[in-house]
Amino acid sequence: MDQKLEKYLSKAEVLIEALPYIQRFNKKVIVVKYGGSAMVDEALKKRVIQDVTLLKLVGFKPIIVHGGGKDISRMVERVGMTPQFVNGLRVTDAETMEIAEMVLNKVNKGLVQMVESLGVRAIGISGKDGGLLHVNKKYSEGKDIGFVGEVKKVNTEILWDLLEKDFLPVICTVGLDDDFNSYNINADDAACAIAQAMEAEKLAFLTDIEGVYKNPKDPDTLISELTVTEAKELITDGYIGGGMLPKLQNCIDAIESGVSRVHILDGRIPHCLLLEIFTNKGIGTAILKDDGSRFYHE
Repeated sequence: MDQKLEKYLSKAEVLIEALPYIQRFNKKVIVVKYGGSAMVDEALKKRVIQDVTLLKLVGFKPIIVHGGGKDISRMVERVGMTPQFVNGLRVTDAETMEIAEMVLNKVNKGLVQMVESLGVRAIGISGKDGGLLHVNKKYSEGKDIGFVGEVKKVNTEILWDLLEKDFLPVICTVGLDDDFNSYNINADDAACAIAQAMEAEKLAFLTDIEGVYKNPKDPDTLISELTVTEAKELITDGYIGGGMLPKLQNCIDAIESGVSRVHILDGRIPHCLLLEIFTNKGIGTAILKDDGSRFYHE
């Protein structure tokens, strides 16, 4: 067969492989938690936004939830302060909160600009807008870590209005408490809360790791799919530690609160979202309900 024709046929096969997934998730809500290196590397950033834009154009209803941890830390250091963390959560005094909100809003509008440049209408909002994210003060193992919020309620009406009017919402993770004080929210927590409230079909975490490993030191132990029960067993048996522990617990909570499927993806891999959602094998780890249908087959 002609090499040129073979190349075109292989492209057609990729599209056909994607067809059942496009059909299954058409008009479904997908929440993408955008963070890690994919937010810092400009080439990766562009590819992530291309992925989300493509999801929108083929009929999905994506929502981007983003943090800005590395940019916030850089700005905190620039003004002569030292970033402080307790159990992975940023200690946020009033001055740090002001810096965080400024940085997050800048990141937010930059992402909106990128989406708009690809021909999709996007609206960037803070969790403060319209009471989108209502929070309580969050403590870390009893320690007061300042203006760090835990999402108490999500005003889904705003998001449904935007989705129905064909906008792609881009959300930065700042919320308000009962007294209208501003709080920084961990982006993983915010994405989970939004996915749960929207009863999303999928929640995808873009991270700096390939997925969940049974043995983090052995790349051959990457797990393509996990049920909630299997994920709990990994935690109980001590296989999961460090930063993966709260992330996996977030995934379990999301599934148990109505999200159909959660994906942990390596955002450093170009087009990781498309590879995970539209191919039979996928490239990260998918967490699903105990009775959920498995997608991956050798």
